[in-house]
This record gives sequence, C-alpha cells and structure tokens, in this order.
Amino acid sequence: MFEALARWRRRRLLEKYAFPDKDWDEALAPFRFFDRLSGEERRRLRELVSLFCAEKEFAGAGGFEVTLRVQLTIAAQACLPILNLDLAFYRDWRSIVVYGGEALKVRREVMDDAGVVHQYEDEIVGEAGVGGPLVLAWQSVMEELPGEEPVCNAVIHEFAHRIDGLSGETNGAPPLTRKFHAGMTRADWQATMRYAYDEFCAEVGRWEARGERGHEMPLIDPYAAEDAGEFFAVVSEVFFVRPSELHGRFPELYRLLARYYRQEPLGSEGQGA
Repeated sequence: MFEALARWRRRRLLEKYAFPDKDWDEALAPFRFFDRLSGEERRRLRELVSLFCAEKEFAGAGGFEVTLRVQLTIAAQACLPILNLDLAFYRDWRSIVVYGGEALKVRREVMDDAGVVHQYEDEIVGEAGVGGPLVLAWQSVMEELPGEEPVCNAVIHEFAHRIDGLSGETNGAPPLTRKFHAGMTRADWQATMRYAYDEFCAEVGRWEARGERGHEMPLIDPYAAEDAGEFFAVVSEVFFVRPSELHGRFPELYRLLARYYRQEPLGSEGQGA
C-alpha cells in the first residue's frame, strides 16, 4: 500500500512540476558536460529535476529574479551528482538563494590565538553551510572557464559540500551508505583521498614557489588545498566537468569518485587500470 502511494505521489509531482522542452534544452545547452549523458540518463535527470524543484524553494536576493531558466539551470547541475543516488542526499534543508553578479560579499569573524576577534569582508561565489540555505551567485553559476584554467563549477561545488555535510561537518568524508556504496570502506576512502590531497598540496606548493604568475596553474583550483572538505568539493567539480584530466592526474581518485557517485563520465575508458 505504501509503495503504491509513493508511486502515485511521484506521478503527481512529475505532472505538477513538468516544464517545456524548450526551457529544459536551454538550461542544459551552455554546459558541455551534459552532452556525455545518454538519452535515458537525460530522461532520468529531467525527472529528478522535477522532484528536486518540488522539494526546494528558490528565492532571489538583491533584486535578482529567479526565472524558470534560472531554476532549471541550477537544478540540473545540482541533480547531476545524485543522478544514480537519491534525493535523500539533499535532505534536511529547503532553500536556495540566488544573487545577481559574480560574487557575494559577506562579513566574517575570526578569533586569533590571543582571543581577539577580527572582522573582515569576504567574497564568495556560493555557500553551503550545514542546515541553512544554499547560496549562489548567478554569474558564477553560468561561468565555464576555458580549458587552460582550473575547473570551476559553483553549483556542483556547493552541492558536493551538502553531500559531504550529511555527517554534520564538511570534512571530505561523505557518508558511505549501505544502499549505494556496498563494498566501499572508510579506510579505503581516507587512504585514497589523503594520498591525492597530499600530492595536490605539494603541487600547489611548487606552483606557489615559482611565483605563480607566468606558470601554468594546476588543473585543480589551488583553493582545494584549503582543507579536505574543499578538496572533495573541488575534485567533484573536475570529475563531472573534465573527467579525462582528473583521470590522467589522479586515476585512483577518479575511480573512487566514480564508485561513490555511481557514474562513469569516461565510459569504459575510465574503468581501466
């Protein structure tokens, strides 16, 4: 009985939150990584986006208007990481706040070792604190940097933080669920992530020592060296946006993320040793 009710509710939501083909195609068109999806995957992504929009509330801030295109553009990228997982990975929060512009200015406070609190202004492209609304800057949502620049996808980044934060903190150790991650162990996860993170931090250190300017930047944004949580969010961006380059630089990390997200952006190419 309960399964029948769940199926009925799903059908009703898919009907209520259906959207025109034209709007859906326009939302996906600017982002080349959607081209890797098969027809069946695109169909399932579209259904997932409808269910996502039924659960979440979108709001504009600072005079920004959230149109259907804005909503679908964000929702499609947000749902890509959970395409073969479940909407439950985005549970316990409801609101998505979108600002116009490239970045948001927020007030921060930090306490130094002497106990003195310092205030400063920070610029961010998004924020996904545990429990509160997820915040995005619209121009950063639409940004897709050229191939020579570090990968940048603000939506996948912030939603990876949400997945990571299901344990209560964003520490680069997202939950390994019995339903979706059978055979994965926390020890294997930590060993692979720690090796890749240490290698990456060493790479960033060498890049900074050369004076940064005039030298090729790392594939992965140097910001990922901040901590393990930022590293997981940034490499999740790379996994979906430029998977071949992540596989070439960190093949074991690529395969770990492929197992976690249950997706293979490179197809059979990414399954080899």
